[in-house]
Amino acid sequence: MNNIRKFCVFAMLFLIAGCGDRENVKSVNFDKTENILVKKAATGQQALRIAVGGMITPREGFAYYRRFLTYIENKSGTHVDFVDRENYAEINKMLKNGEIDVAFVCGGPYVDGHKEFGMELLAAPVAYGGSVYYSYIIVPKDSPAKKLEDLRGKVFAFTDPLSNTGTLVPTYMLGMLGTTPERFFKKTFFSQSHDKSVKAVAQGIADGAAVDSLIWEYANRKNPEFTSKTKIIVKSPPYGIPPVVARPGLDENVKSGLRKILLNAHADPEGAEILKGMMIDKFITLDDSAYDSIRDIKSLLDKQKKKS
Repeated sequence: MNNIRKFCVFAMLFLIAGCGDRENVKSVNFDKTENILVKKAATGQQALRIAVGGMITPREGFAYYRRFLTYIENKSGTHVDFVDRENYAEINKMLKNGEIDVAFVCGGPYVDGHKEFGMELLAAPVAYGGSVYYSYIIVPKDSPAKKLEDLRGKVFAFTDPLSNTGTLVPTYMLGMLGTTPERFFKKTFFSQSHDKSVKAVAQGIADGAAVDSLIWEYANRKNPEFTSKTKIIVKSPPYGIPPVVARPGLDENVKSGLRKILLNAHADPEGAEILKGMMIDKFITLDDSAYDSIRDIKSLLDKQKKKS
């Protein structure tokens, strides 16, 4: 195929939504997230639309995700549109409405989407030797805080409202202490991505944050500029790792072909090289029950809300 591919470049704007004094947050000079290339399909030819949200990987990781989607395109012989969105709610809505076909999502949005409209598991990565991940509660390197209770009355950064490790788990932890984020912290805000939460803590904008262990570890190995200025004070129990999912109704042959590409990528030299850059060992099939612990958290949080 010799069709000329055009690329459209979109800059993702950094946004922090605070519950308190937003002006202080706006004045922070965070680097803009890396631009995303969206590959346009040739006219008249069906494209496979795959979403990778700005919250699923640090800025440094997007180059490898772009390469991996190009790898999928070449292996499948189908044009791939790289769709970028900054929040899980929008990605779930697009999957529900059939506006995108496949997405890399967090465990929390998968549980929601599976229950609401039948979002399907395609595959899940194995990273750092396992198919689980954790919520890290982090604080500045020089902070005296040693446990979550030490952050009472402080400023805390969550990531996306639907994020398991970035919002659900720390909210659950507070529930086990008999309190809520609104009562416990002085102020909270949503950073919209884990690496931005790390920056907020490293730069003193937040006294603490809850972040995805996979993303903190990735950044700490690739570019520890900000992780080196933070420390982990709480590591949660393990949860089912963020999966690759498909919209309901996607053609079975398409799903089967995609799953085959994902599961065999580590055995192919080109695929293995890209996965190494993503810090993924390989992709595997994972049963829906791997996400039951997230369902348990959601159920308990719902009960707490009804009591309050």
